[in-house]
Amino acid sequence: MATPSGARGSAYKRLRRGARPATTHPRVLTGARVVLPTGTVPDGSVTIDGTRIAAAGTPQATAQVIDVRDHWLIPGFIDIHNHGGGGASFTSGTVDEVLKGIHTHRLHGTTTLIASTVTGDMDFLAQRAGLLSELAEQGEIAGIHFEGPFISPCRKGAHSEELLRDPDPAEVRKLIDAARGKAKMVTLATELPGGIDSVRLLAEHGVIAAIGHTDATYEQTVEAIEAGATVATHLFNAMPTLGHRAPGPIAALLEDERVTVELINDGTHLHPASLQLAFHHAGADRVAFITDAMDAAGFGDGRYMLGPLEVEVADGVARLVEGGSIAGSTLTLDRAFKRAVTLDGLSVEDAVAALSATPARLLGMDDTVGSLEPGKDADLVLLDADFDLKGVMRRGEWVVDPQLG
Repeated sequence: MATPSGARGSAYKRLRRGARPATTHPRVLTGARVVLPTGTVPDGSVTIDGTRIAAAGTPQATAQVIDVRDHWLIPGFIDIHNHGGGGASFTSGTVDEVLKGIHTHRLHGTTTLIASTVTGDMDFLAQRAGLLSELAEQGEIAGIHFEGPFISPCRKGAHSEELLRDPDPAEVRKLIDAARGKAKMVTLATELPGGIDSVRLLAEHGVIAAIGHTDATYEQTVEAIEAGATVATHLFNAMPTLGHRAPGPIAALLEDERVTVELINDGTHLHPASLQLAFHHAGADRVAFITDAMDAAGFGDGRYMLGPLEVEVADGVARLVEGGSIAGSTLTLDRAFKRAVTLDGLSVEDAVAALSATPARLLGMDDTVGSLEPGKDADLVLLDADFDLKGVMRRGEWVVDPQLG
């Protein structure tokens, strides 16, 4: 199999062709509504010096001024749960294909991405972890998320049932070791044998334990949170519904301030009232919008493979050919943002938190990404007045050049 370092000379350069390189002198983007951690500055600016933000909020003297009036400037999006895009799978694609998937999501504003795998044979997943860890070491992704195989057959969703297994801590450790320090998150059905011990193992190694694809009771979920679980994998989906006598995992995950809840805001996975419920109970500082994207994101309808399972994408909705279960999404985070502020009634500031600040803090990366502050990476998204994406900058380089000056 080709190695990531061997692929960069061809696919990587080809995918980035046409992007404007970071300049060696400061630039100031001025006149926009700039969303800062302290609030929105109506006529603000962001000064970029090389790959970093030099100043944010008020104009600074500079050699190059870019007028972005009548636009919004917000931090680059951070996706902590993403299986692919642009026709490429992070679980099974070649290095060139994985890079294409990463670039597809960058074109839609995702400047920091965790690559997620789906259920597979343990040796295969360990092999994929090795490949993806090299891309993490090169800075192309921020880490690896293993979704499966340690999940409940009762809530398997678009995962192959014959490959599922109980979360034996020794096997969980095998995947962590294969990722060479780049494992960021593992989704578990923590009620299964070995689940609680696996949560403790992950916490000890600094890896996020996420509760998902679970059939747990309320009490079992509380136990897992006490053991160290801190994320709800796509809350509401692939878990028991909220009941008046059996509240199940949803109530436990929403009520605990230590838990960050993922939401797929594509209009298919969640009713708007469910999204509002999550924000009401958890708040924007505990909600992370994700895509849970599969190959078809940014690519189109058709037939795809998600791990060993065949998926049909029609009208942008992905479902298993056999059984019809929803199979991830075709969502990109620019669409999730626009939907949040135009249809769901969220404030721009809350949507920015859910797409940038909250996931950055969860990943322990908030010292470098997640907000427009001096010293952080120059990762930003430029939106017009209708919240349509017009520009994307990553580490001071335009991925989508707004051609504004």
